[in-house]
Amino acid sequence: MSQVPDNNNDATVLDRLSARIEASRNSDPNLSYTAKMFARGRAKIAQKFGEEAVETVIEFINNDRHAIVSESADLLYHLLLAWADAGVTPGDVWAELQRREGVSGLVEKASRQKQ
Repeated sequence: MSQVPDNNNDATVLDRLSARIEASRNSDPNLSYTAKMFARGRAKIAQKFGEEAVETVIEFINNDRHAIVSESADLLYHLLLAWADAGVTPGDVWAELQRREGVSGLVEKASRQKQ
């Protein structure tokens, strides 16, 4: 079922969240979870991202819609945190998705295997 996004509930929330993550990067780790994660380093960020991915998959298998939504929000936050740590912006990813738009997934995957 497709929904038309409104100004309060659309994909730009990811851009806003990304900006908040960057703004919190150098905050006090005792007051900011984001700053705490940056202070703990890339391995911890990767671990948390992986944990959230597994939790999302588990809820998908359990077919628990509410839990899928909740875990997906956690997963997206930790993905944005990982991107920020790696110097990747949402705009970088949006540009790649736009480049792939209209290209068969099979064709796109085959093109990556030749590189």
